[in-house]
Amino acid sequence: MQANSKITISKRVIAVLLVALLALSAFNTYMIFERPSGPADSNAISYDFVVSQNGNNYQLKNMLTGSTTIVSRSASSAINTALAQANSVYLNPGTYTLSGNVLVSNKMNAKIVGNGATIIGNGYKIIIYGENYTTSQYATVSGLTIINGTLRIENSFGTTISNMIFENTSTGIEIANTNTWSENTKIEDCSFINATEGIAFRTPTGNATGSYASTVINSCFFNIRDNSVGINIEPLATFSDSQLQDVRMWMGQDEVINQTGLLDEGSMDQTLLIGVVFESFTDVPNDMFAIDLGQTCIYAPTLDGGVSFLGNWTASIHNPYSIWISGVGSAFERENVNVPVGVNSQYGANVTIQTLPLQIFTFEPKIQVDGNFTNNETVTVRIRLEFADNVISNGVTQTFISSGAGWLSNDQMMQLYPSQDIILGVVIDAQSSSSSTNAVVTVSGYGTAG
Repeated sequence: MQANSKITISKRVIAVLLVALLALSAFNTYMIFERPSGPADSNAISYDFVVSQNGNNYQLKNMLTGSTTIVSRSASSAINTALAQANSVYLNPGTYTLSGNVLVSNKMNAKIVGNGATIIGNGYKIIIYGENYTTSQYATVSGLTIINGTLRIENSFGTTISNMIFENTSTGIEIANTNTWSENTKIEDCSFINATEGIAFRTPTGNATGSYASTVINSCFFNIRDNSVGINIEPLATFSDSQLQDVRMWMGQDEVINQTGLLDEGSMDQTLLIGVVFESFTDVPNDMFAIDLGQTCIYAPTLDGGVSFLGNWTASIHNPYSIWISGVGSAFERENVNVPVGVNSQYGANVTIQTLPLQIFTFEPKIQVDGNFTNNETVTVRIRLEFADNVISNGVTQTFISSGAGWLSNDQMMQLYPSQDIILGVVIDAQSSSSSTNAVVTVSGYGTAG
């Protein structure tokens, strides 16, 4: 009967096995992190194509089939090739030099996204284009640094532009209407460094309206140089019902001539500025304007909370054409509002004084009646308030038997004001007791809104 034997592994054998295991682990790590045909970012697997820089060439990988194409020297060709076949392109870290425009034409939910990708634009553009807004919707452009290039949004709805840097360019972002409109654009967390125009809303052309409504510009930074503008609203462009939030315009740091933060030559009707800071670093400003309201401006923006004008300016708001400016807690005035006069003791059509998008806090109306009165003619002017819930208050009246002017008394004003509600407008109408009248009624007044 043999004794039980015990197998003993020498220390040398153990050392050899450990070296082999370490070598295998290192090889697997290399395959995971250095695999040349795969995307550099795991997020890229959700995109149709991944583009990588490969020396002077660009590698284009189809993420569905796994096939790879090398495009010589032209990043424009590589990206356009991908976008012609699919909707989404991911750019791996690298430098992509454009030799022509990149066109995203008539696509829904198109995406061009990068992580550490720099595009040398050479004056060319990335264009999100629709024949009209129904054929180009919900595009996304994100995560790119664009040097000397432009992102153009044309006849497109719901485009999102985020986490971008635009540097040393004539125009960073331009939004254009050449057929229908471009609305609901979101521009978030973007920086504009040494751009002649940071963001431009173009004058509409062709079969287009000027509407760029419901656009939000949020958490963006503008470093503005001489003869430049941060945001440019061109004539007939309607950047309305929109918001600028938490935006900073940094001006006059090294240069001090002809710099404008916001140039409005179109319309910013009911567009709110919230938390927007304009900062000028110059001691001797020369045509330095935080906001410039041009000759063709129809509506100025509404200044809400947190709007600041820091430093020295030629004018914080340059308003040579006396455009009405409104803001939270602002004062307003209305002069000589014509009120139609009805006859036979029937009120004529009413007129409403409003301060939209603000609500009226107080209003003191002055009633003026001019003209020749017939025998025993009386003219009655009625004033009511319109509330946010579509309720019209009871009226208070002033009666005139001859030409003259009058203000409402404190007791009359107290009758108008509600116990608690939001005032949207002051409603005014007038009547004459005669079958015909030469009386002319106008109302002027001042108040506060917010």
